[in-house]
Amino acid sequence: MIKTKLTIFSALASSALVLSACSSSDTTSSTDTATPQSEATASAASESSSPSETGSVSVIATTTMLGDVANDIISCAGGTTTVLMPVGADPHDFSASSDQVASMVNADLVITNGLGLESGLRDALENAANDGANVMEVAALINPIKFGSGGHDDHSDEEGHDEEGHDEEGHDEEGHDEEGHDEEGHDEEGHDEEGHDDHGHGDLDPHFWFDMNRMADAAQLIGAELTQITGDEVYITCADTTATQIQSAESDVREILESVQVEKRILVTDHDALGYLAAVYGYEVAGAVIPAGTTAASPSSSDLAELVETIKAEDVKAIFANTAVPADLADAVAAETGDDVSVVTLYVGSLGGPDSPAATYIDMMRSNASLIAQALQD
Repeated sequence: MIKTKLTIFSALASSALVLSACSSSDTTSSTDTATPQSEATASAASESSSPSETGSVSVIATTTMLGDVANDIISCAGGTTTVLMPVGADPHDFSASSDQVASMVNADLVITNGLGLESGLRDALENAANDGANVMEVAALINPIKFGSGGHDDHSDEEGHDEEGHDEEGHDEEGHDEEGHDEEGHDEEGHDEEGHDDHGHGDLDPHFWFDMNRMADAAQLIGAELTQITGDEVYITCADTTATQIQSAESDVREILESVQVEKRILVTDHDALGYLAAVYGYEVAGAVIPAGTTAASPSSSDLAELVETIKAEDVKAIFANTAVPADLADAVAAETGDDVSVVTLYVGSLGGPDSPAATYIDMMRSNASLIAQALQD
C-alpha cells in the first residue's frame, strides 16, 4: 500500500511544477488589466509640481494586500496607488512586464513585502532600485518571525501592540537596522541556510499580513515614509486612521479564531504560510502539502506520504488551500487519508475580486478566520 501511495504521490508531485508554471503564465498575462483594487486616484496634480506641493505622490505596491492598505492611506491623504499584481496572482511567482518595471522607477514610492516573497520580482526590483526607485521592503521592518515559530510569538500579545509599544520610536532605524537582525537573531543553530533552502526566504517568514497588528504597524511605517517624501504630515494622520481600523477588525478576527476549541486548533496548509496566524492565535501548524515557505517549491512523494500519516495521527479535519494555487495536491492528500478531511480554500496570497468576501484586506482576514473556524468546528 505504501508503494502505491508513493507512486501516486510521485506523479502528483511532478505535476505540481507544471501547474505552477501554468499559474505563473496566466497571472503574468493579466497584469495589464486594472481592477478597482489595483488603481485609485485621490487627487489630480500638475506634472511640473512636486508631491509636497500638490499631494500628487505616486505609490506602487507589489501585493494586493499592501496595495489595499496603501490605497486607504492615499485615498485619505491624496495621490495615486497602483498595484502590480492582479487579484488572484500568486506573489511567489508573479513577474512584471517591462512597462511595470519602468513605472517603478518613476513612482515616488515602491512598497514591497520583501523577505523573498516576490521571488519573481527580485531582479525587477533590484534593477528599479539601481535606477533610482525608492523601494520600501515592509516585512523586515515589523519584527518578522522565523519559520516554524508556531504559537511562540511574543509579538502577538496585546501589551506588545499598544500605542506606546508601536510608536515611531518602536520603528526607528535603531530598532530595525541590520544590527536588529544580526546573527544572534538568525544564528545557524537549527536555522542555517542549508537546512532551510526549501523555504526560499531564509529563516524569516514573509507572510506577516496574517498578523493584523503587524499590518497596522506596516500602515504607520508607510505613512511615515510618505510624510518624509512629501513633507506633509497628513500621511501619518491618515495612516494612523488606517492602522486603527485594522486593529479594530483584528478584535473580530481574534474572537472568531479563539472560538475554536484549543485541541482543534491544528492547521495543515498548502504551503508554510500561516505561521503568523498560528503564533498570534494559539494554533499549531501540523504540516503543509508543499513543506516550504513558497508555492514555487515541489513536494516529494515521501513528503506527501508523511503528511497523510500526520493528518491521521493528529486527527486533522481540514486542509487549507489557496485561491492563487491549484488545489490538486491538497485534494489528493485529503482523499488518500481515507477519512472525512475537507479541503477549504483560503485567500492566502491575494485578495478576492470586488464581489468576493475578501475584496479588502480587512474583509480577507475576516473571511479567512470564518472559514478556518467553520472547518475546524464541524
